[in-house]
Amino acid sequence: MDGEKVVSIEDRIPKLREARRKKSNRRLIFYICLFFSLISIVVYLQSPLSYVNQIHVSGNQYLSEAAIITESELSETVNVWSFKTAKIEEKLEAVSEIKSATVERVFPNNIEIAIEEYRNIAYINEGEFFQPILENGTILDSLKITDYQGDAPLLYQFTDDEYLTLFVEQLANLSESITEHISEVYWTPTESNPFLLELYMTDGFNVIVSIRQFSSQMPSYPSIVSQLEVTNGTIEMGSGGAIFYNNEKDDQDEQESEEERQEDVNEDESEG
Repeated sequence: MDGEKVVSIEDRIPKLREARRKKSNRRLIFYICLFFSLISIVVYLQSPLSYVNQIHVSGNQYLSEAAIITESELSETVNVWSFKTAKIEEKLEAVSEIKSATVERVFPNNIEIAIEEYRNIAYINEGEFFQPILENGTILDSLKITDYQGDAPLLYQFTDDEYLTLFVEQLANLSESITEHISEVYWTPTESNPFLLELYMTDGFNVIVSIRQFSSQMPSYPSIVSQLEVTNGTIEMGSGGAIFYNNEKDDQDEQESEEERQEDVNEDESEG
């Protein structure tokens, strides 16, 4: 027995030895690929390819693309991987016109910025032009609108910023299905009620309502109008309900009174 030659398992089973060789080769290939991948990453991070090349902006209406890029503080001198996108989004959302922002990297070196601006809910009358007011109360002083498209109510005679701010807060809480019926809004304060408003509606009616009750009272407007058999008039809204004044009847009564006065004058002249 001692003289017998010992044969290893590998010699007796060549397929096992071949399998181990292939496994070693795969491991070697893996480490080589990993090495070159790390080298490529290092070279990429040190090359101009890792710096911002293009910035694409979408969703902007009031702010220019250049203004948004400036606010983001991104430029061609910034490495694509040197910043957190969440921080850039915070910077953009601090801008008064921007409601939300999303920043994404697009390999190898581009940036996509998608923003959502606050909704335009009214225009303030500035004489020869109108300035948009956003739902957060921001007045876009840089925009001077002369071609009114009827996409939001026009505001007149708001000479006190405090009452304008209160009204914009109320208007922002109103659904678009209601605001689209409002054509013009006048601030008409009195000594007894400095919150008074007069609204001119697109369907021919006028509404008198308080700023403080505006968002709670106006949702009932379509229901009130649907019960009326006339095409214009004045609706006065308050905590006690709504009161309707028929302008057509008032105009008719005034015309009849004027005709009666004219008849009296003619009679006096004929008697004279």
